[in-house]
Amino acid sequence: MKILVTGTEGYLGCLLAPELMRDGHDVLGVDTGFYKAGWLYNGVDTTARTLVRDIRHLRVEDLSGVDAVVHLAELSNDPLGQLSPTITYEINHAGSVHLARLAKQAGVSRFVYMSSCSVYGVADGVVDEESEVDPQTAYAECKVLVERDLTSMADDSFSPTFMRNATAYGASPRMRFDIVLNNLSGLAWTRREITMTSDGSPWRPLVHGLDIAQAIRRVLEAPRDLVHAQKFNVGATEHNYRVRDIAEIVGETFPGCAVSFGDSGGDNRSYRVSFEKIANKLPGFACQWDARRGAEQLHDVFSRIDMDEATFTGRGHTRLLQLQHLITTGQLDDALFWRAP
Repeated sequence: MKILVTGTEGYLGCLLAPELMRDGHDVLGVDTGFYKAGWLYNGVDTTARTLVRDIRHLRVEDLSGVDAVVHLAELSNDPLGQLSPTITYEINHAGSVHLARLAKQAGVSRFVYMSSCSVYGVADGVVDEESEVDPQTAYAECKVLVERDLTSMADDSFSPTFMRNATAYGASPRMRFDIVLNNLSGLAWTRREITMTSDGSPWRPLVHGLDIAQAIRRVLEAPRDLVHAQKFNVGATEHNYRVRDIAEIVGETFPGCAVSFGDSGGDNRSYRVSFEKIANKLPGFACQWDARRGAEQLHDVFSRIDMDEATFTGRGHTRLLQLQHLITTGQLDDALFWRAP
């Protein structure tokens, strides 16, 4: 199968592309190159041939001969999305729909879209794929809009699938330290303490990047009728954690790390998610990682490369800092396109 993967130089795409290539697929990457500065360690044995292209500039001929698209490349978290909500909608909503329309026009039969459990926002009890969504940010709102618009495009020739990932974690050569378990692990390693300003009471489901890659692979292998226009929460029901639980797991994993908590914070997002559908309906899928094993993996990587605080706090591994650098230095214009040299 020829698979076009957007975001191959990102946190998840860097892990996914080699897995697909090991499965025997022909992988073509697409990436803007915003985050080339971030390479934490040598952790993959191959990389995909990648077009340096913004998804908004893709043409139908770029998808010639492609059997499936896996779409990862968007402005990739809530703080980044709030930097410029208008641009977030142009990239994450309009850009993603543009890519899907090109794919359908080019005869691509499968389209796997990376959505997010953040669409649930603030939720009482345990939510599943049939629950009402309550997006709290531009990032999450765009996920809901893309799911809506691609569902309306689904037909006998074009089959989208929506992967509502739990919050990702774990080591990747294209590392991110702006997501909760990775950030807490970086603090534990560099400062030997985790001092939380909140009480850590909100719930978050977590999923390792390699388990996300596994879920994508399973969707691509699955019979079409099982995944056609379907939403799947990606993770495991037993991997819903309170934020304070994540902090305590990390503190126990990193020797000598002290953990403390404050009062209830201002971030009201809290959701527990059921992952029974993916466990029961997607053949062969089961998470291989949990938070403790992920923290142990990060400890091993940090030890191996002797990671320092400048690396942890630098712009190379924090999406908002890197994008702000590219804007303030004039390398990107107001629409987040590269300026001509």
